[in-house]
Amino acid sequence: MGQKTNPIGARLGIIRGWESNWYGSKKDYAVKLIEDNKIRTYLNARINKGGIAKIVIERTLGKLIVTIHTSKPGIIIGKGGGEVDRIKEELKKLTGKDDVQINILEIRRPELDANIVGDTIAKQIENRINFKRAIKMAIASALRMGAEGIKVKVGGRLGGSEIARTEEFKQGRVPLHTFRMDIDYANVFAQTVYGKIGIKVWICKGEVLAKRDLNPNFVGGKEGGGLGDRRDDRRGGDDRRGGRDDRDRRPGGGDRRDNRDRDNRR
Repeated sequence: MGQKTNPIGARLGIIRGWESNWYGSKKDYAVKLIEDNKIRTYLNARINKGGIAKIVIERTLGKLIVTIHTSKPGIIIGKGGGEVDRIKEELKKLTGKDDVQINILEIRRPELDANIVGDTIAKQIENRINFKRAIKMAIASALRMGAEGIKVKVGGRLGGSEIARTEEFKQGRVPLHTFRMDIDYANVFAQTVYGKIGIKVWICKGEVLAKRDLNPNFVGGKEGGGLGDRRDDRRGGDDRRGGRDDRDRRPGGGDRRDNRDRDNRR
């Protein structure tokens, strides 16, 4: 089952939240669902180089809130926030709603987001970089940023060969059957001259043992932690060294003078 199910869908309600948060009755459920798909398709095409990881859509009474998770917020915001205002006006026309709100959340570690990693590999393949090199660089950077494991699968006319094939690259552990494992998944495409190449990315970010906030806009979890502690330790080391220096530089320099007097007496 773990091999055939989308890892994100399998973990909904356990350690992940839904990316569309609203209530729809039988009459308007299908309309809202199609509208969500239109919004996501439009924004992904409109902000092509914005490094979009996910788009969270929330609806309240007469209000539409769109939250864009991105690694490049500056591109989406634009100069003086002009680009966001233009996108907001375009979304109003697309959905026919007057009250549209756009929030932008920055992703601090884009190397640990499957969508951004897949998009980076796709762009490199489109620019005729060797697919093996692009994938190995992505794997190395994800592991360096703290991922427990990463798996990348590419399929199509790899390297422009006549016969399509599939290749898989894996490092670390990616346990798909363990629901408490935080596994991010993405399926993207590279549009090359010789055809379409599919790229699937699985990134394991570690175990979630405590109860997690299922709000999809929640930014946190395992990634934040250990770095600050290490910095504090280093700072503590500096303070201890400083303490020894202060002892050596006491007024009068008692210890050193005593040693010199002893040497003269001898």
